[in-house]
Amino acid sequence: MERPIPIAGEDPNSDEVQPQRRPNPNMGEVVKKEVLRLLDVGLIHPIYDSSWISPVHVVPKKGGMTVVVNEKKEIVPTTIVTGWRVCIDYRKLNNATRKDHFPLPLIDQMLEHLSGQQFYCFRDGFSGYFHIPIAPEDQEKTTFTCAFGTSAYRRMPFGLCNSPATFLRCMVAIFQDMIETSMEVFMDDFSMFGSSFDQCLTNLEKMLRRCVETNLMLNWKKCHFMVTEGIVLGHKISCDSIQVDKAKIETLRKLPPPTSVKAVRSFLEVLVMSKIRVELKS
Repeated sequence: MERPIPIAGEDPNSDEVQPQRRPNPNMGEVVKKEVLRLLDVGLIHPIYDSSWISPVHVVPKKGGMTVVVNEKKEIVPTTIVTGWRVCIDYRKLNNATRKDHFPLPLIDQMLEHLSGQQFYCFRDGFSGYFHIPIAPEDQEKTTFTCAFGTSAYRRMPFGLCNSPATFLRCMVAIFQDMIETSMEVFMDDFSMFGSSFDQCLTNLEKMLRRCVETNLMLNWKKCHFMVTEGIVLGHKISCDSIQVDKAKIETLRKLPPPTSVKAVRSFLEVLVMSKIRVELKS
């Protein structure tokens, strides 16, 4: 976890300096607060000469899906907004970056490994990507611009095309001997299990020691210990079965049957946001 992770393989002749974008007036304070926070904790640093500069944009934090009645009295799906996230538009940089094709876990296989256990511990990583240092020679490529100047990241930010693969590779390296036998890892979601209370407790102790050894921080507000069931990737896992989260099913039940291409797309968006698997049969 201490080694720098460089941004791999960009074309040195394809540098791109982009101007800052004019933000929504209501979002200016959101950007300022986030930039000052990142500077204060040392995750970014001011930079004055970079051949790669990307603009900032603000997107809503999504807290799942619900249904509402629109002006035409139609029941339509809508995203629940819980806040705002300051992101960097790294599309130009990503286009020039050699992609890391480290595979994501197969969700079906993960759920099968987790089901049928007696006890579980569910933990959530804290600021996952920021655990990964960026090589000093590559930091200037993460430079972003806003009304408060230009800054570059010391730690791997959200938005780089190789961030998910890089982070998952590190997690797999840390817990390689435990994956499938006592835990499953999907990005910064860690699901520990055991066939008995004592076994789960032993597995938990081993996992927490590994976190201490590698300086991997957890979000204690989202951690659940020694429980008999829990929600993993939109599914309820227990010793008896794998079930789709009932709250997500209720959202789907409120939707009318789709009668147009647009309605079908909206319905599929709800499925994706809800992490619900559907088997299509002819």
